[in-house]
Amino acid sequence: MPDLPAPQDATEAALFSECWDAVLSYADLCTAGSTAAAQLAREAFAQGIREVREAEASTVRGTGRRSSRLPRIPLLLASVRTTAADWEDTGQGHRLDPDLRLWLHSDKAARYTGPPLSRPVALRGLRDLQQADAELLWLAEAESLPLPLVARRLGLDPATAADELTQVRRLFRDRCHRNHLDSPMDAECRSYARLLDAVTRSPAADTPDDLSRHLALCVQCAEAAACLRMHGGGLPVALTGGVIGWGGLAYLERRRRAAEARLGPGRPDGPGAGRAPADGSDRARVVRNRLMVAVVLVSGVALAVSLTQFGGAEGDSATRPDADRQAVANPDPHPPAGPGAVPPASASGAAPGDAHKPPADGRAPDRPAPDTDSGPRPDPEPQGSTSATAPPPRTTAPAGEPAVCRATYDLGNQWPDGFQATLTVTTTAPLDSWRVTFTFRDGQRVTQMWDAEASQKGSRVTATPADYNRTVPAGGKLAFGFLASWTGKNSPPADITLNGHPCATG
Repeated sequence: MPDLPAPQDATEAALFSECWDAVLSYADLCTAGSTAAAQLAREAFAQGIREVREAEASTVRGTGRRSSRLPRIPLLLASVRTTAADWEDTGQGHRLDPDLRLWLHSDKAARYTGPPLSRPVALRGLRDLQQADAELLWLAEAESLPLPLVARRLGLDPATAADELTQVRRLFRDRCHRNHLDSPMDAECRSYARLLDAVTRSPAADTPDDLSRHLALCVQCAEAAACLRMHGGGLPVALTGGVIGWGGLAYLERRRRAAEARLGPGRPDGPGAGRAPADGSDRARVVRNRLMVAVVLVSGVALAVSLTQFGGAEGDSATRPDADRQAVANPDPHPPAGPGAVPPASASGAAPGDAHKPPADGRAPDRPAPDTDSGPRPDPEPQGSTSATAPPPRTTAPAGEPAVCRATYDLGNQWPDGFQATLTVTTTAPLDSWRVTFTFRDGQRVTQMWDAEASQKGSRVTATPADYNRTVPAGGKLAFGFLASWTGKNSPPADITLNGHPCATG
């Protein structure tokens, strides 16, 4: 396993301190175990360091060209993706997430290594920005950092940071529009280019039906629309999806939840400070994540033990079974003290419960065999794969007395053939384990679940807990999210039960 090159100056020390947790967070999404995640992160970080050094060396030599290098964090995340592709090519693919392996052999992955004009518009648009502008856009939008913190990190005036971010968003939109027009496209796409530019400029503009149908079928134009739309809050998704490709939405959710775990959503300089008020679904997600912050402090200890080395020494990270894995956010917002500091392995940027991986792109097949160097994994991470029949959960309520519960269903996002939702259940009785079941009435199929392990038989879905959220106190809440497919109609689930007892809804 190659060692990470030691930082040679203060710039590289800052690069390590600011970016390591983001790199480890994405590497954790891309792999099938914490040992593999640590190794992938180290190799990718070393490759990213070399790219930064080469870019800076070419600038010193005076090549006469402005560097089109990505900002530091997305550059390192792209390095994780390319390193994962190298693993797949060299026989280490069994250590990667199965969804990622499928993606690496798809046309979507080929776009990142194909002709430059065929690459995602967001990737090209970010490269076209000045480095300082690109850093500001990525930190504020993709990393979910509050503007006061971004301003301090980049040396900006906090009083004018919001105005600068607005200007950078406009610049990014202009670069993406230009790149979209430069892309190879057929006559139909070309005929919609001017209309697409017009309807994405104003929140009041209606999208014509023919353009809506075209966007539903054309990936290239849909990507451009997400980058060009200045309203609706879709820019972070467009950025992460276009720049890092696979797992962009899952990475984005991890970083948002990690920021909330560190700073707290209620703080004036916390995530979302200086932004428009959240709508109802955003407030519901904030409430849900507040309930999960306590999990971070407990489960962070496990990963800190399993991932304690960053350099050449392997230590426990090479021998500890992945069953102990708890990749969660580091509640300490301070970076390592200096170049020689050991990276905080628990600062993977993962949100509470990210050891069981939040949603990535596409369908989640069964988990692969565990890492050969990480020992047996009797309790593999839930990744949306169907689970074997679990033993009946036991409630600590008196025998024969039903657990009184209330269920709340939150449809967070929906698109033509899929959706993302969260189910929250409140129980009046303490539980030492739980099983939640519900029925879809319109043929929906769960493709991935996080904060629980899913199985589905016909229209009936069963969710069972992960190790970290198995117990629930009296009056407490359990929550899990999932991705699912739908066609025709997407009604809320019915017949929700907790440990076999029906729950009230609403």
